[in-house]
Amino acid sequence: MSNARHHLEWLNLVDISGPFLSLNVLMEVFPNGLDPHQPELVKQLRQAYSEWQASQEQRVPDVTIQHLWLEYVFDKVLGFDKSLFLRDQAIADRVKVELPQHRETLKPDYLLVNPKHQDSNKIRLVVQTYPSTQHLGKSIQGRSWSATPADRMRELLKAYNLQLGLVTNGKQWMLISTANEEATGYISWYANFWLEEPITLRAFRSLLAQERFFAVAENNTLEAMLSRSADAQQEVTNRLGYQVREAVQIIIQTIDRIDKDRHRELLFNISEKELYEAALTVMMRLVFLFYAEERELIVMSGESIYEDNYAVSTLREQLRKVADEHGEELLERRYDAWMRLLATFRAVYDGVRHQDFQLPAYGGRLFDPDRFPFLEGRTSQTSWKQTRANPIP
Repeated sequence: MSNARHHLEWLNLVDISGPFLSLNVLMEVFPNGLDPHQPELVKQLRQAYSEWQASQEQRVPDVTIQHLWLEYVFDKVLGFDKSLFLRDQAIADRVKVELPQHRETLKPDYLLVNPKHQDSNKIRLVVQTYPSTQHLGKSIQGRSWSATPADRMRELLKAYNLQLGLVTNGKQWMLISTANEEATGYISWYANFWLEEPITLRAFRSLLAQERFFAVAENNTLEAMLSRSADAQQEVTNRLGYQVREAVQIIIQTIDRIDKDRHRELLFNISEKELYEAALTVMMRLVFLFYAEERELIVMSGESIYEDNYAVSTLREQLRKVADEHGEELLERRYDAWMRLLATFRAVYDGVRHQDFQLPAYGGRLFDPDRFPFLEGRTSQTSWKQTRANPIP
């Protein structure tokens, strides 16, 4: 298996929301793949997890076993040295946020700090634990503040300008990163997956074990990896923004040319602002669909029908095949790719109900066909369900 596929495999098995590690950075820091599989550790982990899971299935989960399970992961899986992994009185008030408006105080359960021979005041990781019954993405019952455990950790990190937080209920282990100033990253591993998909355990250890903080070169620490990834992702975002603006300009120029060929009837009473918004909306629809198709977020039956006749991610390859077989000139005389996009936009908006192909109606303003009816060759104030379309070529 190639190094890229190796990392893509485990990245697809963890929950990621917001910015995380880029593939290039992972390949650079782990050129030979993640830290090796440890059969003995997995064997011991399976035993510890089974005991913890059995206790949590009781009517009243055993708090002591919950604590022992968390300590086992911190100690045996991540290898945190107790002299560096502070808790209770050792934390004191080093990290504390008072929220009088909510009548709450935010304070972590553990802090991973630098050794004494380094800057011992520097906090490397903030850790907060919760009962197994507390969902990390839901409000805490009985609290006046509706913030989730994940939101609370983000507030702690922001208040002290810290980069990494770890929140867990024993089953879900959520890493929260503020490496990107514009967006917070949330990355979750699940304990049951460590045993079902051992590569996720290897990723968890490779990134969060004590060695990653103190036994590697400065530019290979987790913080540095996340910062480099944020810079790379910002570069990608900027490049995408430039490409979108360039594409919007091409769409506007093309529609204007077609409008001229139609004696200025196509854009009659359409302002420049509305034309720009329409072109930008087309691009946003495409970006949305590219992402949704890549992540397999579009629910459907009849997948091959969608890929062959609706998907935006397969359209370029299909057009290239036509050009290779019949020449580029043929594409200059064909308009069906634009018609297909309009059909896809309608399908996403209103759904498809056919014996061979089912697609739910997602609705939403973004894909509403009546927002810019001139894209379909219809006049303003017409309904796409009542007025026949005559799409611009």
